[in-house]
Amino acid sequence: MKKAVKKIVILGSTGSIGQQTLDIVRSFPDELHILGLACGENVSLFNDHVNEFNPALLYSSNYQAGSGKGKYCSLEDMVSHPDADLILIATTGKAGLLPTVTAVKAGKTVALANKEILVMAGPIITSLIKKHRAQILPVDSEHSAIWQCLRGEDKHVERLILTASGGPFYGTPRERQLEVQPLDALNHPTWKMGKKVTIDSATLFNKGLEVIEAHWLFNIPYEKIEIVIHRQSIIHSMIEFADGSIKAQLSVPDMRLPIQYALFYPKRVNNADLPRMSFDKPLEMTFAAVDYAAFPCLKLAIEAGKRGGTYPAVLCAADEIAVELFLQSCLRFADIERIIERTLSEHDSIMNPSLEEIILIDGWARATALEFARKETTCY
Repeated sequence: MKKAVKKIVILGSTGSIGQQTLDIVRSFPDELHILGLACGENVSLFNDHVNEFNPALLYSSNYQAGSGKGKYCSLEDMVSHPDADLILIATTGKAGLLPTVTAVKAGKTVALANKEILVMAGPIITSLIKKHRAQILPVDSEHSAIWQCLRGEDKHVERLILTASGGPFYGTPRERQLEVQPLDALNHPTWKMGKKVTIDSATLFNKGLEVIEAHWLFNIPYEKIEIVIHRQSIIHSMIEFADGSIKAQLSVPDMRLPIQYALFYPKRVNNADLPRMSFDKPLEMTFAAVDYAAFPCLKLAIEAGKRGGTYPAVLCAADEIAVELFLQSCLRFADIERIIERTLSEHDSIMNPSLEEIILIDGWARATALEFARKETTCY
């Protein structure tokens, strides 16, 4: 019997997650088919992917007529296309918010690698999922690990334990972080990720976003979500159940593993191209408590999540501005936290915001963060 072919749309196809997803598709040409590809600025790589996968649907924010026979369309038309079986959101920041809403309203299965979407609009997205019988499949390694550990369980969860590598500056004194340059911060010890996510990992801001995302994905109170430092990135997260048993998911730190799990869910498939754990040599796994004083961005993110309303949207927008300016060498590494904190302090939150209000607040937060940043930089 011929295997069914799953038709996939990828938003952010030229980014780190998008490219690793295409690696998985290459390994299963008879089971996975690229229906649509969308990218931002990297038109050259995008055209390479178009030539290779020949998708029927195309989108580029920096539109240039490229090769291939596909039809250029809007992101909303792409993610709601009747032939699409799975939508992979591999963008960063707010770029994937409206397409995700559209996909969910169309009842699609969404593989989510974008942390900010549930952070900005968790109540709206989760409500729409129920209303339209859509499905969100987590792609982040930590949330994929939790998802896998929950399979077959009664979900009487005592704690979700998110692991964090600690990034490249774990144990570095705060005063030395003033000297950090973008290339230093992009040198992550274990993971291969895009620039924005890598900087967020260096500040541990990303772990705060993951706490908020886990809250909405798994309907777990914040007080039951913990973070531990695990430098080796072998255990990707853990769950403690009511009886005290702890379940963990282990694998080599390679994002293609959680991506493949989402693409083939509920099946597990063998892929000879992916790395395996080896136990031929002693395996070290260490754990330590988080020093929140050393990572103020983490504390800011968790506090914003708990406060709710439009605080999480402001949090994400301010971080995007600050990280972008740091990558341009316009801000110091330590300025990222200050821009986020000052922007949050200026905000009067709207509780239970609409999607339109979230988008408006996002614009306000970007403008406010940029104004604060102008006072810290000589780039303007």
